[in-house]
Amino acid sequence: MLSEKIKEQMLQLLERELVPAMGCTEPIALAFAGAKAREVLGEKPVEAVAYCSGNMIKNVRCVTIPNSGCMVGIEAAVTLGVEAGDADAGMEVLAKVTQEQRKEVQELLKKNFCRVELLESSYPLHIRLVVRGESHEAEVEICSSHTNIVLLKRDGQALFQKEKDDPEEASGDFLNLKNSKEFADTVPLSLVQDMIERQIRYNMEIAKEGLKGEYGLGIGKIIKEAYPDSIGTKMKAWAAAASEARMGGCDLPVIINSGSGNQGIASSVPVIVYGEEKGVTKEKLYRGLVFSALLTIWQKSFIGRLSAFCGAVSAACASGAAMTYLDGGSLEEIKMTIYNTLADTPGIICDGAKVSCAAKIASSIDAAYMAHNLAARGKSYQPNTGILKEDVQETVSCVGYIGREGMRQTDLEILRLMLEA
Repeated sequence: MLSEKIKEQMLQLLERELVPAMGCTEPIALAFAGAKAREVLGEKPVEAVAYCSGNMIKNVRCVTIPNSGCMVGIEAAVTLGVEAGDADAGMEVLAKVTQEQRKEVQELLKKNFCRVELLESSYPLHIRLVVRGESHEAEVEICSSHTNIVLLKRDGQALFQKEKDDPEEASGDFLNLKNSKEFADTVPLSLVQDMIERQIRYNMEIAKEGLKGEYGLGIGKIIKEAYPDSIGTKMKAWAAAASEARMGGCDLPVIINSGSGNQGIASSVPVIVYGEEKGVTKEKLYRGLVFSALLTIWQKSFIGRLSAFCGAVSAACASGAAMTYLDGGSLEEIKMTIYNTLADTPGIICDGAKVSCAAKIASSIDAAYMAHNLAARGKSYQPNTGILKEDVQETVSCVGYIGREGMRQTDLEILRLMLEA
Protein backbone atom coordinates (compact mmCIF):
# COMPACT_ATOMS: atom_id res chain seq x y z
CA MET A 1 0.00 0.00 0.00
CA LEU A 2 1.36 3.40 -0.95
CA SER A 3 2.32 5.71 1.87
CA GLU A 4 0.87 9.22 2.01
CA LYS A 5 4.34 10.57 1.29
CA ILE A 6 4.66 8.57 -1.94
CA LYS A 7 1.14 9.58 -3.02
CA GLU A 8 2.07 13.23 -2.52
CA GLN A 9 5.35 12.79 -4.41
CA MET A 10 3.54 11.22 -7.35
CA LEU A 11 0.98 13.99 -7.45
CA GLN A 12 3.73 16.61 -7.37
CA LEU A 13 5.52 14.76 -10.17
CA LEU A 14 2.43 14.94 -12.38
CA GLU A 15 1.86 18.59 -11.59
CA ARG A 16 5.47 19.38 -12.48
CA GLU A 17 5.63 17.40 -15.73
CA LEU A 18 2.13 17.82 -17.23
CA VAL A 19 2.37 21.52 -18.04
CA PRO A 20 1.36 23.51 -21.15
CA ALA A 21 3.90 24.55 -23.77
CA MET A 22 3.64 26.16 -27.18
CA GLY A 23 5.55 24.44 -29.95
CA CYS A 24 8.72 22.38 -29.68
CA THR A 25 10.19 22.79 -26.21
CA GLU A 26 13.81 23.41 -27.30
CA PRO A 27 13.22 26.65 -29.26
CA ILE A 28 10.82 27.67 -26.51
CA ALA A 29 13.62 27.19 -23.96
CA LEU A 30 15.81 29.50 -26.05
CA ALA A 31 13.03 32.07 -26.27
CA PHE A 32 12.58 31.81 -22.50
CA ALA A 33 16.32 32.42 -22.04
CA GLY A 34 16.09 35.42 -24.38
CA ALA A 35 13.17 36.95 -22.49
CA LYS A 36 14.95 36.44 -19.16
CA ALA A 37 18.19 37.94 -20.52
CA ARG A 38 16.39 41.08 -21.70
CA GLU A 39 14.78 41.37 -18.28
CA VAL A 40 18.17 41.14 -16.54
CA LEU A 41 19.85 43.49 -19.04
CA GLY A 42 17.46 46.32 -18.33
CA GLU A 43 18.02 48.16 -21.62
CA LYS A 44 17.52 47.68 -25.35
CA PRO A 45 19.69 44.74 -26.54
CA VAL A 46 21.92 45.26 -29.57
CA GLU A 47 23.42 41.77 -29.95
CA ALA A 48 23.22 38.24 -28.60
CA VAL A 49 25.42 35.14 -28.59
CA ALA A 50 23.75 31.78 -27.98
CA TYR A 51 26.03 28.96 -26.84
CA CYS A 52 24.06 25.72 -27.29
CA SER A 53 24.76 22.05 -26.61
CA GLY A 54 24.64 19.68 -29.56
CA ASN A 55 21.21 18.34 -28.65
CA MET A 56 19.80 21.85 -28.48
CA ILE A 57 21.16 22.62 -31.96
CA LYS A 58 19.77 19.32 -33.26
CA ASN A 59 16.29 19.94 -31.87
CA VAL A 60 15.92 23.57 -32.97
CA ARG A 61 17.41 23.41 -36.44
CA CYS A 62 14.39 22.14 -38.40
CA VAL A 63 11.33 22.98 -36.34
CA THR A 64 8.93 25.89 -36.92
CA ILE A 65 8.57 28.23 -33.95
CA PRO A 66 4.96 28.89 -32.90
CA ASN A 67 3.48 32.39 -33.12
CA SER A 68 6.47 33.46 -35.24
CA GLY A 69 5.06 33.64 -38.74
CA CYS A 70 6.90 30.43 -39.77
CA MET A 71 10.37 31.34 -38.46
CA VAL A 72 12.87 28.52 -37.90
CA GLY A 73 16.17 28.23 -36.03
CA ILE A 74 18.11 29.21 -32.94
CA GLU A 75 18.66 32.82 -34.02
CA ALA A 76 14.94 33.33 -34.54
CA ALA A 77 13.99 31.64 -31.24
CA VAL A 78 16.43 33.76 -29.24
CA THR A 79 15.49 36.99 -31.01
CA LEU A 80 11.77 36.36 -30.56
CA GLY A 81 12.34 35.81 -26.85
CA VAL A 82 14.49 38.92 -26.49
CA GLU A 83 12.16 41.14 -28.49
CA ALA A 84 8.72 39.80 -27.59
CA GLY A 85 8.90 37.06 -24.96
CA ASP A 86 7.34 37.01 -21.51
CA ALA A 87 9.60 35.05 -19.15
CA ASP A 88 6.86 34.91 -16.52
CA ALA A 89 4.81 32.77 -18.91
CA GLY A 90 7.40 29.96 -18.80
CA MET A 91 6.91 27.48 -21.65
CA GLU A 92 4.25 29.77 -23.14
CA VAL A 93 6.79 32.58 -23.40
CA LEU A 94 5.76 33.44 -26.99
CA ALA A 95 2.00 33.38 -26.48
CA LYS A 96 1.53 37.14 -26.89
CA VAL A 97 3.86 37.99 -29.77
CA THR A 98 2.31 40.66 -32.01
CA GLN A 99 2.59 41.17 -35.75
CA GLU A 100 4.58 44.35 -35.16
CA GLN A 101 7.05 42.48 -32.97
CA ARG A 102 7.44 39.76 -35.60
CA LYS A 103 8.39 42.46 -38.12
CA GLU A 104 10.96 43.85 -35.71
CA VAL A 105 12.40 40.37 -35.18
CA GLN A 106 12.73 39.91 -38.95
CA GLU A 107 14.68 43.19 -39.15
CA LEU A 108 16.98 42.13 -36.31
CA LEU A 109 17.63 38.77 -38.00
CA LYS A 110 18.64 40.60 -41.20
CA LYS A 111 21.16 42.53 -39.11
CA ASN A 112 22.60 39.29 -37.65
CA PHE A 113 21.48 40.26 -34.16
CA CYS A 114 22.14 36.73 -32.83
CA ARG A 115 25.17 34.52 -33.33
CA VAL A 116 25.24 30.80 -32.46
CA GLU A 117 28.17 28.83 -31.05
CA LEU A 118 28.43 25.14 -30.15
CA LEU A 119 28.69 24.67 -26.41
CA GLU A 120 30.88 21.71 -25.49
CA SER A 121 29.00 20.25 -22.54
CA SER A 122 28.32 16.93 -20.87
CA TYR A 123 24.72 18.08 -20.41
CA PRO A 124 22.49 17.32 -23.43
CA LEU A 125 20.21 20.25 -22.58
CA HIS A 126 22.47 23.24 -21.99
CA ILE A 127 22.22 26.91 -23.03
CA ARG A 128 24.39 29.93 -22.27
CA LEU A 129 22.94 33.13 -23.68
CA VAL A 130 24.85 36.41 -23.57
CA VAL A 131 22.91 39.55 -24.51
CA ARG A 132 24.56 42.98 -24.78
CA GLY A 133 23.14 46.50 -24.82
CA GLU A 134 24.91 49.84 -25.23
CA SER A 135 25.98 49.94 -21.57
CA HIS A 136 25.39 46.55 -20.01
CA GLU A 137 25.69 42.79 -20.57
CA ALA A 138 23.45 40.00 -19.27
CA GLU A 139 24.01 36.26 -19.19
CA VAL A 140 21.49 33.49 -18.64
CA GLU A 141 22.45 29.82 -18.32
CA ILE A 142 19.88 27.03 -18.50
CA CYS A 143 20.76 23.41 -17.86
CA SER A 144 19.17 19.96 -17.49
CA SER A 145 15.56 21.05 -18.08
CA HIS A 146 13.98 23.69 -20.25
CA THR A 147 13.36 26.46 -17.73
CA ASN A 148 15.96 25.45 -15.14
CA ILE A 149 18.01 28.65 -14.80
CA VAL A 150 21.33 27.88 -13.10
CA LEU A 151 23.05 31.25 -13.57
CA LEU A 152 22.04 34.89 -14.01
CA LYS A 153 24.72 37.55 -14.49
CA ARG A 154 24.69 41.29 -15.14
CA ASP A 155 27.93 42.98 -16.10
CA GLY A 156 29.89 39.94 -14.92
CA GLN A 157 28.32 39.87 -11.46
CA ALA A 158 26.31 36.81 -10.50
CA LEU A 159 22.77 37.68 -9.44
CA PHE A 160 21.73 34.05 -9.04
CA GLN A 161 23.56 30.72 -9.20
CA LYS A 162 22.89 27.07 -8.38
CA GLU A 163 24.08 23.58 -9.28
CA LYS A 164 23.63 22.55 -12.91
CA ASP A 165 21.86 19.28 -12.19
CA ASP A 166 18.14 19.83 -11.88
CA PRO A 167 17.09 18.41 -8.49
CA GLU A 168 13.54 18.09 -9.80
CA GLU A 169 14.51 16.00 -12.82
CA ALA A 170 15.07 12.82 -10.81
CA SER A 171 11.78 10.99 -10.30
CA GLY A 172 12.95 9.19 -7.18
CA ASP A 173 13.02 5.53 -6.15
CA PHE A 174 9.27 5.58 -5.48
CA LEU A 175 8.39 5.58 -9.19
CA ASN A 176 7.96 2.12 -10.70
CA LEU A 177 5.31 0.08 -12.48
CA LYS A 178 3.61 -1.32 -9.39
CA ASN A 179 3.42 2.03 -7.57
CA SER A 180 2.23 3.80 -10.72
CA LYS A 181 -0.66 1.36 -11.13
CA GLU A 182 -1.62 1.54 -7.47
CA PHE A 183 -1.59 5.34 -7.58
CA ALA A 184 -3.69 5.38 -10.77
CA ASP A 185 -6.13 2.92 -9.18
CA THR A 186 -6.59 4.83 -5.93
CA VAL A 187 -5.87 8.55 -6.35
CA PRO A 188 -8.95 10.65 -5.56
CA LEU A 189 -10.10 12.01 -8.91
CA SER A 190 -10.61 15.45 -7.40
CA LEU A 191 -6.80 15.74 -7.13
CA VAL A 192 -6.10 15.04 -10.81
CA GLN A 193 -9.33 15.85 -12.66
CA ASP A 194 -8.50 19.45 -13.64
CA MET A 195 -5.01 18.46 -14.77
CA ILE A 196 -6.22 15.52 -16.87
CA GLU A 197 -9.18 17.39 -18.36
CA ARG A 198 -6.78 20.12 -19.49
CA GLN A 199 -4.53 17.46 -21.03
CA ILE A 200 -7.46 15.97 -22.94
CA ARG A 201 -8.71 19.37 -24.11
CA TYR A 202 -5.35 20.76 -25.23
CA ASN A 203 -3.93 17.66 -26.88
CA MET A 204 -7.11 16.72 -28.72
CA GLU A 205 -7.63 20.28 -29.93
CA ILE A 206 -4.23 20.37 -31.60
CA ALA A 207 -4.84 16.87 -33.00
CA LYS A 208 -8.10 18.11 -34.56
CA GLU A 209 -6.22 21.05 -36.06
CA GLY A 210 -3.56 18.72 -37.46
CA LEU A 211 -6.16 16.47 -39.07
CA LYS A 212 -7.05 19.31 -41.45
CA GLY A 213 -3.86 18.28 -43.26
CA GLU A 214 -2.40 21.80 -43.45
CA TYR A 215 0.88 21.10 -41.64
CA GLY A 216 3.85 19.13 -42.96
CA LEU A 217 2.73 16.24 -45.16
CA GLY A 218 -0.73 16.08 -43.64
CA ILE A 219 0.14 12.64 -42.28
CA GLY A 220 -2.79 12.29 -39.89
CA LYS A 221 -5.33 12.96 -42.62
CA ILE A 222 -3.53 10.59 -45.00
CA ILE A 223 -3.45 7.78 -42.41
CA LYS A 224 -7.22 8.15 -41.93
CA GLU A 225 -7.81 8.05 -45.69
CA ALA A 226 -5.35 5.30 -46.60
CA TYR A 227 -5.92 2.72 -43.82
CA PRO A 228 -9.07 0.80 -42.88
CA ASP A 229 -11.19 2.52 -40.26
CA SER A 230 -10.18 0.99 -36.92
CA ILE A 231 -9.06 1.89 -33.42
CA GLY A 232 -5.42 1.44 -34.46
CA THR A 233 -5.83 3.77 -37.44
CA LYS A 234 -7.57 6.44 -35.36
CA MET A 235 -4.95 6.34 -32.62
CA LYS A 236 -2.10 6.73 -35.12
CA ALA A 237 -3.88 9.41 -37.14
CA TRP A 238 -4.89 11.62 -34.23
CA ALA A 239 -1.54 11.41 -32.44
CA ALA A 240 0.50 11.94 -35.62
CA ALA A 241 -1.70 14.89 -36.60
CA ALA A 242 -1.17 16.54 -33.21
CA SER A 243 2.61 16.14 -33.47
CA GLU A 244 2.76 17.39 -37.05
CA ALA A 245 0.73 20.49 -36.22
CA ARG A 246 2.97 21.19 -33.23
CA MET A 247 6.19 20.69 -35.21
CA GLY A 248 4.78 22.69 -38.11
CA GLY A 249 4.30 25.87 -36.09
CA CYS A 250 0.71 25.60 -34.83
CA ASP A 251 0.10 28.16 -32.09
CA LEU A 252 -2.06 25.85 -29.96
CA PRO A 253 -0.39 24.66 -26.73
CA VAL A 254 0.03 21.02 -25.76
CA ILE A 255 0.42 19.38 -22.37
CA ILE A 256 3.96 18.06 -22.34
CA ASN A 257 5.51 15.14 -20.48
CA SER A 258 9.13 15.01 -19.29
CA GLY A 259 9.88 18.23 -21.14
CA SER A 260 8.52 17.07 -24.51
CA GLY A 261 5.31 17.88 -26.33
CA ASN A 262 5.65 14.84 -28.57
CA GLN A 263 5.95 12.63 -25.49
CA GLY A 264 2.94 14.41 -24.02
CA ILE A 265 0.98 13.69 -27.20
CA ALA A 266 2.12 10.08 -27.64
CA SER A 267 1.35 9.24 -24.00
CA SER A 268 -2.15 10.75 -24.02
CA VAL A 269 -3.85 11.00 -27.43
CA PRO A 270 -3.81 7.22 -28.18
CA VAL A 271 -5.18 6.52 -24.70
CA ILE A 272 -7.97 9.08 -25.14
CA VAL A 273 -8.94 7.68 -28.56
CA TYR A 274 -8.76 4.09 -27.30
CA GLY A 275 -10.87 4.89 -24.25
CA GLU A 276 -13.51 6.69 -26.30
CA GLU A 277 -13.68 3.89 -28.88
CA LYS A 278 -14.00 1.28 -26.14
CA GLY A 279 -16.63 3.29 -24.28
CA VAL A 280 -14.80 3.34 -20.95
CA THR A 281 -16.12 5.56 -18.19
CA LYS A 282 -14.72 9.05 -17.72
CA GLU A 283 -13.25 7.98 -14.38
CA LYS A 284 -11.47 4.99 -15.95
CA LEU A 285 -10.10 7.16 -18.76
CA TYR A 286 -8.72 9.69 -16.27
CA ARG A 287 -7.02 6.91 -14.33
CA GLY A 288 -5.61 5.43 -17.54
CA LEU A 289 -4.12 8.80 -18.48
CA VAL A 290 -2.58 9.18 -15.02
CA PHE A 291 -1.07 5.71 -15.41
CA SER A 292 0.31 6.47 -18.88
CA ALA A 293 1.80 9.78 -17.73
CA LEU A 294 3.58 8.16 -14.80
CA LEU A 295 4.93 5.32 -16.94
CA THR A 296 6.35 7.83 -19.42
CA ILE A 297 8.07 9.79 -16.64
CA TRP A 298 9.36 6.52 -15.18
CA GLN A 299 10.94 5.40 -18.46
CA LYS A 300 12.36 8.82 -19.27
CA SER A 301 13.97 9.07 -15.84
CA PHE A 302 16.48 6.44 -17.03
CA ILE A 303 17.20 8.22 -20.32
CA GLY A 304 17.20 11.95 -19.55
CA ARG A 305 15.49 14.87 -21.26
CA LEU A 306 17.44 14.71 -24.53
CA SER A 307 19.38 11.92 -26.23
CA ALA A 308 19.71 10.07 -29.54
CA PHE A 309 16.85 7.80 -28.41
CA CYS A 310 13.41 8.78 -29.72
CA GLY A 311 11.19 9.63 -26.74
CA ALA A 312 8.08 8.63 -28.69
CA VAL A 313 9.07 5.00 -28.02
CA SER A 314 8.83 5.47 -24.26
CA ALA A 315 5.60 7.47 -24.48
CA ALA A 316 3.93 5.02 -26.89
CA CYS A 317 5.02 2.13 -24.68
CA ALA A 318 3.22 3.86 -21.80
CA SER A 319 0.13 4.30 -23.98
CA GLY A 320 0.15 0.60 -24.86
CA ALA A 321 0.36 -0.31 -21.18
CA ALA A 322 -2.52 2.10 -20.49
CA MET A 323 -4.62 0.36 -23.16
CA THR A 324 -4.10 -2.91 -21.29
CA TYR A 325 -4.98 -1.07 -18.07
CA LEU A 326 -8.21 0.31 -19.57
CA ASP A 327 -9.17 -3.22 -20.62
CA GLY A 328 -8.84 -4.35 -17.00
CA GLY A 329 -5.51 -6.09 -17.56
CA SER A 330 -3.55 -7.41 -14.60
CA LEU A 331 -0.13 -6.14 -13.58
CA GLU A 332 1.36 -9.19 -15.29
CA GLU A 333 -0.47 -8.45 -18.54
CA ILE A 334 0.69 -4.82 -18.40
CA LYS A 335 4.27 -6.08 -17.98
CA MET A 336 3.76 -8.22 -21.07
CA THR A 337 2.70 -5.16 -23.08
CA ILE A 338 5.82 -3.31 -21.97
CA TYR A 339 8.07 -6.26 -22.83
CA ASN A 340 6.45 -6.62 -26.25
CA THR A 341 6.89 -2.94 -27.06
CA LEU A 342 10.49 -2.74 -25.87
CA ALA A 343 11.36 -5.88 -27.82
CA ASP A 344 10.30 -4.01 -30.96
CA THR A 345 10.99 -0.26 -31.22
CA PRO A 346 13.98 0.91 -29.09
CA GLY A 347 16.07 1.31 -32.26
CA ILE A 348 14.30 4.49 -33.39
CA ILE A 349 16.77 7.37 -33.30
CA CYS A 350 16.13 11.03 -32.54
CA ASP A 351 17.52 13.13 -35.39
CA GLY A 352 16.07 16.37 -34.14
CA ALA A 353 12.65 17.96 -33.81
CA LYS A 354 10.77 18.28 -37.10
CA VAL A 355 7.49 17.38 -38.78
CA SER A 356 8.64 13.79 -39.44
CA CYS A 357 8.50 13.16 -35.69
CA ALA A 358 4.81 12.57 -36.40
CA ALA A 359 5.68 9.49 -38.49
CA LYS A 360 7.83 8.11 -35.67
CA ILE A 361 4.93 8.59 -33.27
CA ALA A 362 2.60 6.72 -35.64
CA SER A 363 5.09 3.84 -35.94
CA SER A 364 5.63 3.70 -32.17
CA ILE A 365 1.88 3.65 -31.48
CA ASP A 366 1.43 0.89 -34.04
CA ALA A 367 4.07 -1.16 -32.18
CA ALA A 368 2.48 -0.43 -28.80
CA TYR A 369 -0.99 -1.42 -30.03
CA MET A 370 0.41 -4.68 -31.41
CA ALA A 371 2.18 -5.25 -28.08
CA HIS A 372 -1.11 -4.71 -26.23
CA ASN A 373 -2.98 -7.14 -28.49
CA LEU A 374 -0.29 -9.78 -28.04
CA ALA A 375 -0.49 -9.39 -24.27
CA ALA A 376 -4.30 -9.60 -24.39
CA ARG A 377 -3.86 -13.05 -25.91
CA GLY A 378 -1.32 -14.12 -23.31
CA LYS A 379 1.62 -13.70 -25.66
CA SER A 380 4.86 -12.06 -24.58
CA TYR A 381 8.51 -12.07 -25.58
CA GLN A 382 10.45 -13.78 -22.86
CA PRO A 383 13.23 -12.41 -20.62
CA ASN A 384 16.72 -12.69 -22.12
CA THR A 385 15.28 -12.17 -25.59
CA GLY A 386 17.65 -9.45 -26.73
CA ILE A 387 17.84 -6.78 -24.04
CA LEU A 388 14.74 -7.97 -22.15
CA LYS A 389 15.49 -8.90 -18.54
CA GLU A 390 13.69 -10.97 -15.90
CA ASP A 391 12.46 -7.84 -14.12
CA VAL A 392 10.49 -5.09 -15.89
CA GLN A 393 12.29 -2.39 -13.92
CA GLU A 394 15.64 -3.79 -15.03
CA THR A 395 14.42 -3.97 -18.63
CA VAL A 396 13.37 -0.30 -18.61
CA SER A 397 16.68 0.56 -16.95
CA CYS A 398 18.62 -1.26 -19.70
CA VAL A 399 16.74 0.59 -22.44
CA GLY A 400 17.46 3.82 -20.58
CA TYR A 401 21.15 2.99 -20.35
CA ILE A 402 21.31 2.40 -24.10
CA GLY A 403 19.60 5.72 -24.76
CA ARG A 404 21.63 7.70 -22.25
CA GLU A 405 25.11 6.13 -22.49
CA GLY A 406 25.22 3.67 -25.39
CA MET A 407 24.00 6.22 -27.94
CA ARG A 408 26.28 9.11 -26.96
CA GLN A 409 28.50 8.62 -30.02
CA THR A 410 25.41 8.10 -32.18
CA ASP A 411 24.16 11.48 -30.97
CA LEU A 412 27.41 13.16 -32.03
CA GLU A 413 27.34 11.49 -35.44
CA ILE A 414 23.72 12.52 -36.01
CA LEU A 415 24.60 16.13 -35.21
CA ARG A 416 27.66 16.00 -37.51
CA LEU A 417 25.58 14.71 -40.41
CA MET A 418 22.85 17.29 -39.82
CA LEU A 419 25.35 20.16 -39.77
CA GLU A 420 26.88 18.99 -43.06
CA ALA A 421 23.63 19.70 -44.89
